[in-house]
Amino acid sequence: MKRIGLLVVIGAAIVIALGAWVFFSGGSGEPSTEVTAPPISAAPTTEAATTEAPTDTTVPTPTTGAAAANVVVFELDQSGSTASFTLNEELSGSPATVVGVTDELAGQIQVDFGESANSLVGDIVINARTLETDSAFRDRAIRGQILNSASDEFEFITFAPTSVDGLPADATAPFAFTVTGDLTIRTVTQSVTFTVEITEASETMLVGTATAEVLRSDFDLNIPSVPRVANVTDEVQLDLSFTAIPAE
Repeated sequence: MKRIGLLVVIGAAIVIALGAWVFFSGGSGEPSTEVTAPPISAAPTTEAATTEAPTDTTVPTPTTGAAAANVVVFELDQSGSTASFTLNEELSGSPATVVGVTDELAGQIQVDFGESANSLVGDIVINARTLETDSAFRDRAIRGQILNSASDEFEFITFAPTSVDGLPADATAPFAFTVTGDLTIRTVTQSVTFTVEITEASETMLVGTATAEVLRSDFDLNIPSVPRVANVTDEVQLDLSFTAIPAE
């Protein structure tokens, strides 16, 4: 009987210690700074400046006159945009779906309403520290042990587009296309393709979604061993629901 009691005490101590570890390593979830993304800007037009032009494929060619009038640079509006992940797990032996969401994201999209094929997608930046699920304990585990976003070094997830494919001849919504780019989570970068659907497109507003599926294992994201949680899927769905307005 004493042995059973000792085991119970030891087990309780381990659970308490694990909970404390997750709690303190997860931090507060408060962003360290405002989330921003590199702006899309026109390439230099002078000969001297051209030699220093960046090689990023998202940099557009210069537009002038009537053509420039058809081009609008939009920026993600945080009041109408979210980034989220979805995966499945077993919680206390029962299947559960986990969704983590944040509105701390930034990025730009350039739409050429005269020639949609010239449209561009800029870098997208997401503050991973501010992702929230339906469990504060899980959120701390995500920030501390899974994404390590409690650390300033890994606070942000970035997506740098390398190609845009399937744009329609005109920007009349709805329409769909794909964006392939480099997704960086902590120290791992993988090529990921998002399917983008635009549901509203005008010179004053852009509304749509972007979806992709990735594997946790591809990004070396491991789930810590905690009580009641098991069989977390390797597959993770990434979603971006966005409203974009003309950049100032």
